[in-house]
Amino acid sequence: QSMRVVVEIPHKECKITVFAWNNRYLIKLEQGMFEQTFKVHEYDLDGESELHKIIDEPFIREALSRFEDMNSSLRQTLQRP
Repeated sequence: QSMRVVVEIPHKECKITVFAWNNRYLIKLEQGMFEQTFKVHEYDLDGESELHKIIDEPFIREALSRFEDMNSSLRQTLQRP
């Protein structure tokens, strides 16, 4: 089964793309060099319309905060002797 793009959700601080693949939705958030992917089984939702219930502002804010942590972690690692 090939991966297909379900929806791209516009956001000013990150790119959000939802894919369908192997009976799962993959929610992919990208910011700069970093990305986060969440896998949700299709049967956990009542359809693609419920994706917007998951990908709400609190979810996105948490992801943006995690991007900051990822950036900090990488910077610290690169500065080690």
